[in-house]
Amino acid sequence: MKNSHETKKLLSNSLKELMKEKSVEKISIREITDLAGLNRQTFYYHFEDIYDLMKWTFQLEALVLINVHENAKVWQEGLLQLFYYLHENRTICLRALQSLGHEHIKRFFYSDIHNIVHRIVYDFGKKFQAQEDYLSFLSHFFTLAVGSLAESWLNGEMDQSPEEIVDMIDLFIQDHLRGAELRIANNKG
Repeated sequence: MKNSHETKKLLSNSLKELMKEKSVEKISIREITDLAGLNRQTFYYHFEDIYDLMKWTFQLEALVLINVHENAKVWQEGLLQLFYYLHENRTICLRALQSLGHEHIKRFFYSDIHNIVHRIVYDFGKKFQAQEDYLSFLSHFFTLAVGSLAESWLNGEMDQSPEEIVDMIDLFIQDHLRGAELRIANNKG
């Protein structure tokens, strides 16, 4: 007998396979359960609908990639892993973004990107005793910028490699933070 996690993983893998061939709106629960070798009742025991399964799938896979660590260099690696994941799962991610569940997936990725950005910004803020409002604004701004950039890259609007994208994001954030550091130092002097 399969445990709950194994059953969810079977359903998730089935959804991903089907998403390689067609949009989420054209996938039925019957197709997912048939491919997984399970029944509809089992599906509904674990998930409310296909979008709930899709959300769980991305949480399972992408959250692992973006765990933020204490090391200052690790955030770049976490972001790079996100871009690798998007690249390797481009068709599935595009179908998810284009589906009716677009907002759920968008919020999910933006939340994870925010975890990375928030740490960078607040580590900076601690050094210079920046105001909480400003740090919150910077976190939100950079999250939206990086999230939109990731979505644009996924849609094929940019042709840089994941490494080039992360290097440019790092340079952009570091340049901005250095500018803020100079402004703060000049206001104190």
